[in-house]
Amino acid sequence: MLKVTGGLAAAAAGGAAGASPAGAHGRPGAPGPRELITRTVPGTGQRLPAVGLGTFTTFDTLPDAPTGHISEVVRRFHEAGGRVLDTSPLYGAAEANTGAALAGFQDRVFVADKIWSTGDFLWDETHALASLERSMERLARGRPLDVVQVHSLVNIDCVLPMLHAWKAEGRIGAIGVTHHEPAYFDVLADWIERGGIDFVQVHYSVRTRAAEERVLPAAAAAGVAVLVNMPLEKGRLHHVVGGREVPGLAAEFGAANWAQFFLKWVLGHPAVTAVLPATSNPDHLTENVGAMRGEPPDRATRRRMVRHLEKVPGFDALPTTPWYPGKSYPGLVTRAQAGIRGRSPWWPSAPAT
Repeated sequence: MLKVTGGLAAAAAGGAAGASPAGAHGRPGAPGPRELITRTVPGTGQRLPAVGLGTFTTFDTLPDAPTGHISEVVRRFHEAGGRVLDTSPLYGAAEANTGAALAGFQDRVFVADKIWSTGDFLWDETHALASLERSMERLARGRPLDVVQVHSLVNIDCVLPMLHAWKAEGRIGAIGVTHHEPAYFDVLADWIERGGIDFVQVHYSVRTRAAEERVLPAAAAAGVAVLVNMPLEKGRLHHVVGGREVPGLAAEFGAANWAQFFLKWVLGHPAVTAVLPATSNPDHLTENVGAMRGEPPDRATRRRMVRHLEKVPGFDALPTTPWYPGKSYPGLVTRAQAGIRGRSPWWPSAPAT
């Protein structure tokens, strides 16, 4: 399982400051209203703040575009007690923008990065190593990345043994696998059950609950930490409830806005280690990190939350709607995507995340 280095333990301890053995709600280990929700990484005892920060699309920019808003998002995140950041070399300028925004405290956060690599031939390691080295440069890391994940299971048969070699050599701290498409969740669960995985990252939200069938139970049984991507469905959950008041039941678990309602629903599952909402809006970041305090809803309350949303028009159709409705994120990825879209007679329903 995960080998905790001195820097990694310090980052976790800093993020978990304020947590106490028993919270104001009376349940052993439950956080009080002003205490951080932290989760233990199975097998290590390391504690991480439960609300992290994703960077897909939202941190990607075109050359010479302003990035002050990204720096402000990261600053507020860190000041609020957030420590878990997720990025990838596939996310255009996001990795470099993350590194720039972390300047001065880049070794005091828990960074989850990714590898998407094949190589010039079977078992060629040069592409993957070049990707790792480039990520380290962009993030200006003075110590190994905390987790490196096989991005969307790409070339996992070769990349996973490489990651184990890197971990044994001290190049990385832990090993993960990711996917966001429910069609691949059984394969994701298969890899968890084979062993040798420290973290799994999966798409899970109040609308997309398929991870409950195999992925989350497999992770719990194997002692694998769970990072959650798309907990806000890339803006689609907010779009569905736009203009509606947060229901009264939100007060039962301290959710002051819809972001906290959605994020706390995810955190109510005991297998979840941290959620990774992505935003480039500092005010939205402030809303998101508010979900890191107080107690998450229990199982019965989570069922009531689902029933409430099932009555909202558009909730059932959410998976078929475009990502980030009404928003635009000009960046390297969207520019390249537009170029291919203009030349290709076929287009997939959703790109990789």
